[in-house]
Amino acid sequence: MTILDRYILRKFIFTLMFSLFALCLIFLVVNLLESLDNFLDKKASVWVIGEYYLHFFPEILKLLTPVAALISSLFSIGQLSTANEITAMKSGGLSLQRLLLPLFIVSIILSSGQLYFNGWVVPVSNAKKAAIERKYLQKGSESTTVYNLYFRDEPLRNVVIQLYDGAKKSGTNVAVEEYSDEHIPRLTKRIDAGRIEWDSLLTGWKAFDIIEREYTPQGITFQHRPNGAINIKLTHSQIVQLQRSTSEMNFDELRSYIDLLAHGGKDVRSQLIDYYGQYAFPFASVIVVLFGVSFASVRKKSGMAVNIAAAMVISFCYLAFTKIGQALGAPLDIDAAIVGWMPNIIFFFVAIITIIRTPK
Repeated sequence: MTILDRYILRKFIFTLMFSLFALCLIFLVVNLLESLDNFLDKKASVWVIGEYYLHFFPEILKLLTPVAALISSLFSIGQLSTANEITAMKSGGLSLQRLLLPLFIVSIILSSGQLYFNGWVVPVSNAKKAAIERKYLQKGSESTTVYNLYFRDEPLRNVVIQLYDGAKKSGTNVAVEEYSDEHIPRLTKRIDAGRIEWDSLLTGWKAFDIIEREYTPQGITFQHRPNGAINIKLTHSQIVQLQRSTSEMNFDELRSYIDLLAHGGKDVRSQLIDYYGQYAFPFASVIVVLFGVSFASVRKKSGMAVNIAAAMVISFCYLAFTKIGQALGAPLDIDAAIVGWMPNIIFFFVAIITIIRTPK
C-alpha cells in the first residue's frame, strides 16, 4: 500500500466514522422523542431506556451504513477534487481506477463484515429489543399460543391443531389426515386426538383420547385408544419457531424457517427472495462507493453540488430498488436467488459503466 493509498483511505474512513456517528445520533434522537412518552407512561427507568436503545443500535447501524458509505465517498473524494489533488494525481499518471482501488477493497471488507453483522448480530439484538417493546411499548405479544395451525407434515399427511400452548408443550383438538396421492388425493386414514403433549425425553408426541379411522374400499374401520404415540414429524421447537418474527432470526434460522414453511406446502417464493435480498443488501456499500467516487472525482464549473446530488439520487434509487425490484420480480419465472440479487447486479454494472465513462 502506497502513501497515497493510505492518505485516501484515512480521509474516507474518518468521514465514514463521522457520518455513521452523526446519522445514528440523529436517528436515535428522533426515535427517542417519539417513544419517550410511552416509556414514561410505563414508568420505565433510565436503565431500561438505555438498554432498549443499546439493542436498537445494531438495527440502525445496519440500515445507515450504506448511506454513510455514500456520504463518505462523496465528501472525501470531493474534497480531493476541490483542492485539485485529483488533478495532480492524474497528472502523475494515476488513473481513476487506481485511485478507486483502495476504497473498493475497503468497501468489500466493510460489506463482508456487515454481512455477518446483519445476519447474526442484529437478530439477537432485535429479539432483546422486541422483549422490551412488548413490556413497555405494547408492541407485539409474548404469547406462545398458536391457534388453528394447519400444516402439511408430509406430502401425503396434513396436521390440524386447534390450539397449541408453547409454554405447556401441548395442543388440543388435533387431527392427522393421510391421503393416497398428491394429484388425486383420497383420504385413507384420519386420527383425532383430544390432546397431544411433546415428550422431550423420547423427542416425540404422545396423544390422548385417540380415535383412529381407516378408509378402505370395504368400508371404514374404527379404533379408540386412551393414549399412545402419534406420528407427527413437526416438533415442538418448530411450532414455537412459527411464532417468532423473522427479524429475530439469524440467516441460518431464517433458512430453516423457510424450509419448514415450504415443507408444509406453503408458497415461500416471496420469503426466499427476501432471504437472498438480505444477503445482497450489505454489498450496497460497494455499489454506492463506486457511484460516489465516479461523480465526486469530476470537478465542474458548476461546483460539486450537482455531482454530489446526482450521485445521491442514483444511489438512493438503487437502495429503493432493492425492495421494489424484489416485489416486481416475485411474479416472474426467475430463480428467487437471481431476483434477490438483481438490484445489485444491475446497479453494479451501471456503476462500472459510469466509472469507465468518467473523464480521465
